[in-house]
Amino acid sequence: MDSTGQDLRLTTIVVAITSVIIFLVVSAVENNSVILKGYSAVLYCAVICIGMQWIAWIPASIAKTERFYDLIGGSTYLTVVVFSLWAGSQSEPPSVREYIISILVVIWSLRLSSFLYFRIHRTGKDGRFDELKTSPIRFLVPWTLQGLWVFLTMIVVIVINSQSGSAPALGIWDGIGLSVWILGFGIEVVADNQKTAFNKDSSNQGKWIDSGLWSYCRHPNYLGEILLWTGIAIFGLSCFTGLEMVTWISPLFIYFLLTKISGIPILDRRGLERWGGDLEYLKYRENTPALIPRLGRKS
Repeated sequence: MDSTGQDLRLTTIVVAITSVIIFLVVSAVENNSVILKGYSAVLYCAVICIGMQWIAWIPASIAKTERFYDLIGGSTYLTVVVFSLWAGSQSEPPSVREYIISILVVIWSLRLSSFLYFRIHRTGKDGRFDELKTSPIRFLVPWTLQGLWVFLTMIVVIVINSQSGSAPALGIWDGIGLSVWILGFGIEVVADNQKTAFNKDSSNQGKWIDSGLWSYCRHPNYLGEILLWTGIAIFGLSCFTGLEMVTWISPLFIYFLLTKISGIPILDRRGLERWGGDLEYLKYRENTPALIPRLGRKS
C-alpha cells in the first residue's frame, strides 16, 4: 500500500473511532439536555468541537502549518462555553454554578492557548507535527483528535450548562471542586513560567530543567492539568444522576492521554534520546517521579 493509501486508512480509523466515542458519550449524557430543533445541546456542542477543527484544517493543510493549532483549540473551548450557556438559558437562566465553571474554563483556555501560541511562534514550529503536516490527509488526524480532546474535557461543563430545569444550590462538592481547580491551575501556571524562564536563560541551553516544581516531579504542568479538570468534574457531583456520571471520562481521559499516549511517554523518550548518556539526567529520572511528587523529597 502506498503512503497515500496508508494515510487515508489511518485517518479513516481515527475519524471512525472519534465518531463512535462521541456518539456513545452524547447518548449517555444527553437525557436532561435542552433540545434545540429536535437535537440535544450536547450533540450540537460535539459538532462544534469537531467542525471548528475540520474547518481550520483546510487552510492549515494548504499552508502546511501548525502555528494556529493551539489557538483554534482555545477558540473552540470559548465557543462551546458560550453556546452551552446560551442553550441552557432556553430552559432556565444560567445558575451560579454554570457561571463559575464557565469562567474557570475561559480563564484556563485564554491562559494556556495564548501561552502555547506564543511559544510555537517563538520556536517556529512544534516537533510533534513534523511528519503529520507533510500529508494533508494525515494532518487531519491531530485536528480530529483535538476536537475529541475539547469535547471530552468539556463534557462536564457542557452537561451542566445545557441541563434543562433548575440547578441545585451550591454545596460542599462545588467548594471542593473549586479548591482542586485552583490548586491545579496554580501548579500549571507556575510550572510553565518556571520552564519558560529556564529556557530563556542562555546558560541553560541544551539542559533539562530540574529546579522549582520540576525538582519534585518531571511533569508538574501535566499534574496541574489533570488536577484542574478533576476539579471541574467534581462540580458535577451535586447535580448529575445516572449515566450523567459518564462525564467523569473527562479527567480520566486527560490522565490516560497525558500519561500513556501523547504527553509523558513522548517527552520522556525525547529526553532519553537527548540526554540518555548523561549520568546526572539518569539520576534525575531515577529520583524524580514522573507525575505524583514525593513531598518533602527532591532529586
